[in-house]
Amino acid sequence: MTTESLARIGVDIGGTFTDLVLTDTGGKLYHRKVASTPPAPEMAVLTGVAEIMQDARIDAARIGEIVHGTTVGSNTLLQKLGARTGLITTRGFRDVLEIGRLRTPGMFDLQWQKPEPLVRRRYRCEVTERIAADGTVLTPLDIEDLLRVGQKLVDEGLTSLAICFLNSYRNPVHEIAAGEALAKAFPDLEITTSVSVLPEAKEYERTSTAVVNAYVRPALKSYLTRLEDGLRALGIDAPLMVCNSNGALASSATAREKPVFFISSGRAAGAAGGGRLGAALETANLVVFDMGGTTASASLVAEGALSRVSEYEFRSGISTPSRFIKAGGYMMSVPAVDVAEVGSGAGSIAHVDEGGLMKVGPISAGAEPGPVCYGIGGDRPTVTDANLILGYLPQQLAGGSRALDITRATDVIGRDLAEPFGLSAEQAAWGVRAVVNANMARAIRAVTVERGVDPRDFDLVAIGGSGPVHAADIARLLSMKRILVPASPGVFTAMGMLAGDVERYFIAPFPGMLEDIDAGAALTRIETLKAEAHAAVLAEGIPAEAIALSAEIDLRFRGQELSLSVALGDPVDPEAIRARYLDAYRTIYSYTPTDQVEMVSLRVTGRGERPGKLDFRLPRDPEAETPATTRRVYFGEEHGWCDTPCFSRFGAPATLIGPAILEGTDSTVVIPPDARCTRDPYLNILIEMDADA
Repeated sequence: MTTESLARIGVDIGGTFTDLVLTDTGGKLYHRKVASTPPAPEMAVLTGVAEIMQDARIDAARIGEIVHGTTVGSNTLLQKLGARTGLITTRGFRDVLEIGRLRTPGMFDLQWQKPEPLVRRRYRCEVTERIAADGTVLTPLDIEDLLRVGQKLVDEGLTSLAICFLNSYRNPVHEIAAGEALAKAFPDLEITTSVSVLPEAKEYERTSTAVVNAYVRPALKSYLTRLEDGLRALGIDAPLMVCNSNGALASSATAREKPVFFISSGRAAGAAGGGRLGAALETANLVVFDMGGTTASASLVAEGALSRVSEYEFRSGISTPSRFIKAGGYMMSVPAVDVAEVGSGAGSIAHVDEGGLMKVGPISAGAEPGPVCYGIGGDRPTVTDANLILGYLPQQLAGGSRALDITRATDVIGRDLAEPFGLSAEQAAWGVRAVVNANMARAIRAVTVERGVDPRDFDLVAIGGSGPVHAADIARLLSMKRILVPASPGVFTAMGMLAGDVERYFIAPFPGMLEDIDAGAALTRIETLKAEAHAAVLAEGIPAEAIALSAEIDLRFRGQELSLSVALGDPVDPEAIRARYLDAYRTIYSYTPTDQVEMVSLRVTGRGERPGKLDFRLPRDPEAETPATTRRVYFGEEHGWCDTPCFSRFGAPATLIGPAILEGTDSTVVIPPDARCTRDPYLNILIEMDADA
């Protein structure tokens, strides 16, 4: 059987539900939600895969590929559950990880606490070696010293190790030799060399990236092994692809070796999928808003291009790769979708803080014990409980697999929130919704207003199990006029993976002034990188004719620290390169210095278009119109409680005037009063705010 004749499954693990989408050979889509299993995430995946194959009446032999987005890396960092990790570095540079960038994320935040390094100081060790800035070996690597340090760390019970030597990006000979010697002496030790993940300048960024890779590598490796073993037990002998932080795909073997590229796996797939949906619908300017059970995130698509960065920091609270906010988390210099994320999801717990204010998140009830209305052990009020009380949610979720208890939710919100404020349970529930909406609007402002972009010029794409429940309120907060809800918003991240391409990234240092660029040397280096990228993508199972290679150069103004990537071009024209750099710099910083431009690195991206990937432009037949039920829904002080018609999402009329609720097995869409809703041939829903009837 050819690849095109087999079915594909996309899987996204969330904090509350694990989402699955299966596309068969005829283009028909099936989707399913199952409760996540945080202690062993693969169990929910395996359960869901078995159930969705049964739904589609497809046996294991007909599965050609599993595409997966995982939160194992991010959860390992967030919960500090990574391997006991050590760091070996050049003598005199033990504290690079601790010193960082000598910055704080907020100038006037007196309560900010510096993140604790992932490697304790006693496990950061020095060895004798030294390479000059031009790559010359000044002091040979002392192998005996290295093995003595390695033995000490192994005796301390460490299981993973990062190696980062000064200037190894210019000459990796010492790092490679150290990695080989330690692997031979200690075969059970997981070893990450900095040049294997980030062969570029900036010693702190390179050290931090290597340490994150070492810290999460055993956890992700173990998880993927358990998952692949479970898939084989189901009879599935298909490749497992994993979504990376840039919204693209790579094999599970790549994810095992370089997990630092996969930390933001799931949220990036949703953003990339939103960009592909916009391209299919010829809508160029979008804000992709994704609200799940634990977090909410936002990303920007401007003029058809998804905003991406070459580094970001993982942190709690609001996480954003903004170039203006540094030192708040664990730095990773890897390609990533520019996503702002807040700890506000449907499962976020609402509470009264020490100052007597209502707060929502970042702690989540997750899948276990879950919101109070689930009736499986949760005893603290959540956003889901508030939405149920206000009428936004039906009595059952996930296709009837999760019954909701409104009495429990009302009692707990009344006890924990309404009584302290002297409010009714309904008023307190509305307060929870207002607070969480403000939190999520903050994430959207981080990728729009803070980037000099007016959100009113963009459409809001609402995805995630709870995104369409809150999208209208958030759009109103930001004066956005149009909301696009995909056909299956609750499982859209898994769909985005099925529409993704394979990507691999390669980088080489290329220091010097742009005006003095040696075009021949640059193109020679690029050809070497392109050969490596082509071979890597080919090894991922992509045919040679489907591989595209692009070359970029990292530039910065002389004396600056941060660089930007622009197209190199062929032939290499320094004036044209400078013009592209000035345009990129002006877009981000709103002004243009006149300083000399300095070269930093050359980059090549190898992209492989996968055959048979999901096409968002395939027309889908709606169901026959179904009669509406009615329930009371609260739409704020302006409208109060409204008797609101509730429709099956695919069986609703093609045009509606709010208020209305559209219910599906994966998500619920809220259409407020004074809004117009229309459905396109692909079953996407467009909501126009403040529309005339």
